Amino acid sequence: MKIIMLGAPGAGKGTQAKKIAEKYQIPHISTGDIFRANIKEGTELGKKAKTFMDQGALVPDELTVALVVDRIQKDDCENGFVLDGFPRTIPQAEVLDKTLADMGKKMDYAIDIDVLDENIVKRMGGRRACVNCGATYHIENIPTKVEGICDKCGSETILRDDDKPETVQKRLSVYHEQTQPLLDYYSRQGILKSVDGMRPMEDVFADIVQILGA
Repeated sequence: MKIIMLGAPGAGKGTQAKKIAEKYQIPHISTGDIFRANIKEGTELGKKAKTFMDQGALVPDELTVALVVDRIQKDDCENGFVLDGFPRTIPQAEVLDKTLADMGKKMDYAIDIDVLDENIVKRMGGRRACVNCGATYHIENIPTKVEGICDKCGSETILRDDDKPETVQKRLSVYHEQTQPLLDYYSRQGILKSVDGMRPMEDVFADIVQILGA
């Protein structure tokens, strides 16, 4: 089962992708995680990616595509995978389709989590991330036991630059311009499904499971 998660930044794609990966025992492939790992390790790719992410801009296709294509060719993706944060543009989607076609495969579902922009700005402004292990929290929905301290490793939690309201607004503008056309792209392929991301997290997941038919 090969699944793409779509939706604006902060719509809840990552949370739902993790739950899907766990239920169906397939890898959760997040470009955000790949970028952050590279940034933490100080790789050349990480430095380049950070420049774009801090400005709320998308990381260029050539940096992103190479990483994802390499990842989906690994053995653990044999039974499928769930992509979170990729593709973000039509050119990326076309490269993904061609790569899969060369492997004799194709995407099965593109699931769009639909949330209003104003709700996303509020939701992301409440996010906090651990500076050490990367664990994520939300001051209202998933607070830390001790304010500002990571439950997992005891390090400080911060509001990341790319979650600040002004950056989120930029990211939403970029999303509507570059990523939203993917909804039409996958709709034409007949694999697009949409769920109401404003509902409680468990209800959203139940809707997705119903779409996946298991």
